[in-house]
Amino acid sequence: MSRHPDPAGLAGAALPSTPRSATRVAIEDAWRRPETECVASLLSEAALDSAQRTQVASLASELVAALRSSRTRSSGVDALMKEFSLSSQEGVALMCLAEALLRVPDRATADRLIRDKLAKGDWRAHL
Repeated sequence: MSRHPDPAGLAGAALPSTPRSATRVAIEDAWRRPETECVASLLSEAALDSAQRTQVASLASELVAALRSSRTRSSGVDALMKEFSLSSQEGVALMCLAEALLRVPDRATADRLIRDKLAKGDWRAHL
């Protein structure tokens, strides 16, 4: 019995016979494999040795420094984070709200959550 679903009911249909590449076979074998079977090998493939980690950290630092030096003003999330730092009551409320909204099941609950989180804080000080 095949591990793969057959929603179109084509399992018994005569399909053209073409040789499958090793890559195609590997993809089909890995399709919908349980996570527990995949994680160990993926972790070992993603592991970096100390030289690679140093290269990654260096490149990341260079990219961030170049980005910061080329911008003339903050926008988006950067501006939001500067205005509402996590050391302020308002910043913490916004971060909690953003995280909690990911799990809210409906609009009514989201509206209540927003009212609750934004009711506290000195928002006028940030105008």
